[in-house]
Amino acid sequence: MSVVEYEDNVDEQLRTIGDRLPKPVGYKMLLALPEAKETTEAGLFIPDERRTSETTASILGCVIAQGSSCYKDAEKFPDGAWCKVGDWVMMKSYSGTRFRIGDNEFRLINDDSIDAVVDDPRGIKRV
Repeated sequence: MSVVEYEDNVDEQLRTIGDRLPKPVGYKMLLALPEAKETTEAGLFIPDERRTSETTASILGCVIAQGSSCYKDAEKFPDGAWCKVGDWVMMKSYSGTRFRIGDNEFRLINDDSIDAVVDDPRGIKRV
């Protein structure tokens, strides 16, 4: 079980990156991944390699943009969109196209790659 917790700093990440973010096209969605905390709840330092590994394998992301065709397929999504911009979502580890801008990791994933919408991502751990 992972012992790494995540920072809830997506808004701060987006302010520092600004216009460098790609704009998703078609049915793709752009997710910002939370950064792993530097210490455990007990105050123990978590090495950079471990934090990077946890961020890369993250199962949580915040939807920051959607392509123009997201959730438009009525046959595939008869009940409408599964999520919207601003939602925290759960996805499979390593899914989508992973990339970094500076120290921040993002993913471009398909609209049907969302496994769940999460009200509060704090405390959710990958196992």
